[in-house]
Amino acid sequence: MTGELTEAVAAAQAGDEGAFRYLYRSLQPGLLRYLTVLVGPDAEDVASETWLQISRDLPRFTGGEFRAWTVTIARNRAMDHLRRQRRRPTVPVPVQALSEMAGDLDTAERAGETIGTEAALALIATLPPREAEAVLLRAVVGLDAETAGRVLGRRAGAVRTAAHRGLRRLAALLDRQDASRPAEAEQPATPPLPRRGQRAPDARAEPADG
Repeated sequence: MTGELTEAVAAAQAGDEGAFRYLYRSLQPGLLRYLTVLVGPDAEDVASETWLQISRDLPRFTGGEFRAWTVTIARNRAMDHLRRQRRRPTVPVPVQALSEMAGDLDTAERAGETIGTEAALALIATLPPREAEAVLLRAVVGLDAETAGRVLGRRAGAVRTAAHRGLRRLAALLDRQDASRPAEAEQPATPPLPRRGQRAPDARAEPADG
């Protein structure tokens, strides 16, 4: 956690409303993208529930990775919501741009930096849920593998492997998209000039009756 975030947490715990607003502005964009992956169009509602619990439980926060603490709350609220809706987590067509890849990702995961934001989110929609969640916890929320593993209840190595596989799958999908995209047929900008002695075509002429 950055020094500014640490100071804001301490101030918010002491009742500083401005500090709490800073925490909200800093964390809400990533949380909302993450929740969009889990609950789709209900992300705003689940985010509101998340921040209500954060504000209620903040005095009991005793240190550690605050960002991971907030994501864990968000994930629990999302799972509760999905159980109520009786449907499994899905990755819908994205409605927000993917944030820049976190700077501390390992070499294999930095391959994701080459994928455009809109293309990346659209392709993430096709990943298996475990891979999609690992990629987004690392790339959107900015958690390292160990912290993401604690959020998901999985080993850091498993999260790192899932994110690695997810990004490799995204790169392969993008390559296939590029390969299957038909080349645009070259069309002349203007009609060809008539040969000498040939009458130029009249665009206004009516076609002859057959």
